[in-house]
Amino acid sequence: MAPKRGFPLNRPTLPLGIIILIFVLTGCIPAEVATPVTSPTPKVKLHNPSPIPSITPITEPTLLIQPTFQPTPTVTESAIPSSVMITTISGHEQTYQLGCEASAAVDWARYFGVLIYESTFQFDLPLSDNPEQGFVGNVTTDGWGQIPPDAYGVHAPPIAELLREYDLPAQAVRGMTLEDVKSELAEGNPIIAWVIGNMVYSDPVKYIDKQENTVTVAPYEHVVILVGYDESTITYMSNGFFYSVPIDVFLTSWGVLGNMAVIHD
Repeated sequence: MAPKRGFPLNRPTLPLGIIILIFVLTGCIPAEVATPVTSPTPKVKLHNPSPIPSITPITEPTLLIQPTFQPTPTVTESAIPSSVMITTISGHEQTYQLGCEASAAVDWARYFGVLIYESTFQFDLPLSDNPEQGFVGNVTTDGWGQIPPDAYGVHAPPIAELLREYDLPAQAVRGMTLEDVKSELAEGNPIIAWVIGNMVYSDPVKYIDKQENTVTVAPYEHVVILVGYDESTITYMSNGFFYSVPIDVFLTSWGVLGNMAVIHD
């Protein structure tokens, strides 16, 4: 039997690879031929950044009050006078060789209107081996120029304490400066001052009393009354006489016992 007419059975056949390529180019890929390859999700390490702080813009401050610049004051003139002399004070020669403290104290008291006999004042002072607490030595028999426990004298605290018993505002002080002296004298107040001899120097000595208290003493301790000053000198009264010495000489002698004094408080 003759075969039916149609496409010849032996027509040329395209290779399978070409056929697949045609479908790929035309977007028609059978599911079983072109299996889509899904790209793996990239593993990205997320960084959580810190929040960016808000920045406050810097604005020019509003000046509400215009500052007033005061120049540094310059000291043109001190309130303390350049010279002072207390002329209404008088003194007397001390009764006992070792009694300069009592002698000066009663002259100072008389200047402020209080009359005290030197011997009364002297024997009212307490006795001690420590001059900070009382009189050291026998005022009627002992000589001058020694240090405790030998005959010596007395320092400012017992003198001031006894003067206060006469209602005088006496204060024992240490460490006064030259300006303090000038200020006190300018107010009309003489000063009882502890120096060495006739304004000389001696080495201070550390003394330990019977109660083991330490006190600074010096041989030839002496007491005078300061009554005036000028630009180069200090004037003082001793045994009723007046003397002027250069300021540096006075400061050296006064400094041995620590600028000790009794002042009118």
